[in-house]
Amino acid sequence: MSVDDEKNAVRERVWAVLIAAGVSTPDARGYIPDFVGSAGAAELLATTEPWRVARTVKANPDTAQLPVRARALAEGKLLYMAVPKIATVQPFYLIDPAETALAPAEAASSRVAAESSPRVGTEAMRPIDLVVCGTVAVNRQGARLGKGAGYSDIEVALLIEDGLVSDRTLIVTTVHSLQVVDEPLPEAEHDFRVDLIVTEKDIIVCPPSPRPAGLIWPSMPAEKVAAIPVLGLRAKKHCN
Repeated sequence: MSVDDEKNAVRERVWAVLIAAGVSTPDARGYIPDFVGSAGAAELLATTEPWRVARTVKANPDTAQLPVRARALAEGKLLYMAVPKIATVQPFYLIDPAETALAPAEAASSRVAAESSPRVGTEAMRPIDLVVCGTVAVNRQGARLGKGAGYSDIEVALLIEDGLVSDRTLIVTTVHSLQVVDEPLPEAEHDFRVDLIVTEKDIIVCPPSPRPAGLIWPSMPAEKVAAIPVLGLRAKKHCN
């Protein structure tokens, strides 16, 4: 069985567990699952020292992490949110609480951000204090599986490559406790691990682990490069 097949098997199992337990809905399969308790996880994350001192937060656009994004804006933090599917040359929304009259939960939604927030490239971004990523399954060593599209790995690699995420930047995920598994998870060279897991009821500190130094071109499918504008631009420079 390939690494991708192993990953998909874990994802399918976790989606099924969440749906059977009634903490996520059947349409969660194939996505970063929204879950009962996501607001509680955001509140628990907000009690941590890394969150309190963070001034800039980069987050994924999924509904499960909306409470975290809204909390960041409510506390005056500068928020960068990934454009879904990294579909534009400038792949992040800039959401500055000092520049919007919208309520935090509204400004932090993917739909509203697409309509009202400027897009920025990494050259216009500030260094990131805390990265929030969406997850389907994660273990206590920090290994995680997203929904399988690889967008989070590319986003983090871009930020690392451009010096905006360093070894001092905390990477955190918020999940339901049923998404935390005890087994080793299959990993590829481009996968990053998280430093902190926050569920609806507890905080799990993961052991330190090395991160990719940036984009790993040999592992990048040609169709992915063609579909993501910023990768297409960097591929030309990489080849030259």
